[in-house]
Formats: sequence, C-alpha cells, structure tokens
Amino acid sequence: MPMFQARKLCPNATILPPNMAKYQKAGKEVRALMLELTPLVEPLSIDEAFLDLTGTETLHKGSAAESLARLALKIEREVGITVSIGLSHNKFLAKIASDLNKPRGFSVIGKAETLSFLADKPVRFVWGIGQKTSDGLAKDGLTTLGQIQSMAERDLVARYGKLGAHLWHLARGQDERIVDPEGETKSVSAETTFDVDIADLEALKHELWPLCEKVSERLKRAGLAGGNVHLKLKTASFRIISRQMSLNAPTQLAETLFRCGRALLEKEATGIPYRLIGIGVGDIRDAADADPTDLADPDAAQRRKVEAAIDAVRAKLGKGSIGKGRGIEIKRR
Repeated sequence: MPMFQARKLCPNATILPPNMAKYQKAGKEVRALMLELTPLVEPLSIDEAFLDLTGTETLHKGSAAESLARLALKIEREVGITVSIGLSHNKFLAKIASDLNKPRGFSVIGKAETLSFLADKPVRFVWGIGQKTSDGLAKDGLTTLGQIQSMAERDLVARYGKLGAHLWHLARGQDERIVDPEGETKSVSAETTFDVDIADLEALKHELWPLCEKVSERLKRAGLAGGNVHLKLKTASFRIISRQMSLNAPTQLAETLFRCGRALLEKEATGIPYRLIGIGVGDIRDAADADPTDLADPDAAQRRKVEAAIDAVRAKLGKGSIGKGRGIEIKRR
C-alpha cells in the first residue's frame, strides 16, 4: 500500500522511516547463505532470488526440500528474519509456490502434480496475461488453465499466435528459462502490462514515468548506475519492440531515464496500441561514476538536486508524500 494511502486510512499512525542500509545488510547476509547451497543464485531484488539446486543432494546429504528447510531456519537464526520458499522444477512454478503461503511459507509443486495443480487456476495466473487478454480469452470460452491444457498447441497458435504458444506451455507448467547467476548485474528494469491497450503518446508517457522512478529507486538502493537505457514495448499480438540509447555517462536518475525513454517512445508511438511498456538500464556500473557534472548541460546539477530533495522527503514521509507533476494520476475514458 502506498504510504499516502496508509496515512489517509490511519491518520494517527506512527510512521517509522525506512532503513535501507539495514535492509541491504540483511539482503547480503541472506545472499551469502544462499551461495553456501549453490553457486547458481539469480537475484531478482534485494529480497528475492532463484536458486538451482540440481545435483546438490549428495553434497548437502539431503533433498532440495531438506536443504531449503535448513536454509530457512538458518536465516531466521543468524539474520533474524523469516523467509517464504517455493520449490518446483522450473522458475514459473517456483515463483508461484513461493507466493502460496506467505509469510514464513514453504510450498512444493512436484512434476507429477503440476497439471492438476494448474488446472483450476484462472488464465491470469500466467505471467504476462492482463485483464484485456483474459477478457478476450473468456469471450472464446477459455477461463481456466485446464481448458488451455485440453487444447492442441497448433490450434492455440493458429488463433492467438505467439500468445497461444505462451499459454500452451505455461498452462502445462513448462518453462525452459535457466537460473542465471549474472541476472541482476546485467540490467535493472521495470515494466507494466495495461488492462486496456494504449496507443496515445501522452498516456504512454504517463505510464513510463513511474517505471523510471522504480528503476531509479532500485539503482540507488543497490549503489549502481546504468550506461545505457532501453525501452520495451509489446503489442496486442505479443510482438516485442526493443529500442536502446547509450549515455555519455552512467545514470541512476529517474529524470534522465525518463528523458531518454521518452525520446525512444516518441519514435514508436505511431498509433499502434501497446499492451506493455518497460524501461531499464544496461551496462551496469558502480554509482560512484553516476551523473557527473556536465558543462554541456548546465541544468543537470539542478535536476540532481531536485531529485535528491524528493528522495530525502520520501525517505522520511513515504513515497506518496511528494512527486513531480507528471506523476499525478490521470483518468482516461
């Protein structure tokens, strides 16, 4: 829940400011304990990661489930926090399992039970399926993954194209993505899928700004910066458009990300309706190199100061306490 909403609902609440240094310390301690189990750890954020425990049974003298149970207890004992764990045979199902019984949950989805577990789940259970797509599938009589399971892949592809193949595989719990230990340091990004496809440039820019703030927040929290900016768009037919811009110097500022993303977006917003927009940075570097003084851009220093001031207020009063005008919610018919 956004802080401004919490304050509105509980005006007499005592708000404690976040302690990012403490969170980062705990996150690093947990990461170190994960790496004791396997070198194949793919961080997703400060508090979430994928682990590949394939072939570690002999080393740890126990099954993956036993190793993870010991890990959870060790984290509680040594770090002082609880964790929720999802165990399965691929990323898609492991992520689903991790969300089933929070907090302090431990859920397993085995291969033998995959189809039956997914059968009664709604189609929106599949990542990437938004409200509009699920509504369209519902009009065709497809509301559950079990119905998708009963169809031939060729029939789904013939009707829905790449979306059909995507649905067919995940409805059966098939996900071939590997655990990539370098995943976190390659790029930092954020994206959102719309309930209704958007073609209007101004509306797309409005959706772009909070994503820039989210990426900026993650970079600042991790002490990182990006040397290039990439924009991601996805059409209603699941065609992905990716555009990239290199920077003269690495950045972690939301304003810089937005200006670059906006420039890339303006070239692609030609009336095509999009169902997803994303923004991210690559060429990850240390934040010490970020946003240096630029004599060719005399306003850069002022932009840095403004953003630093906003960050300081938000750290004390919450994210919803202050922001730029472009972040004000707009209502579309």
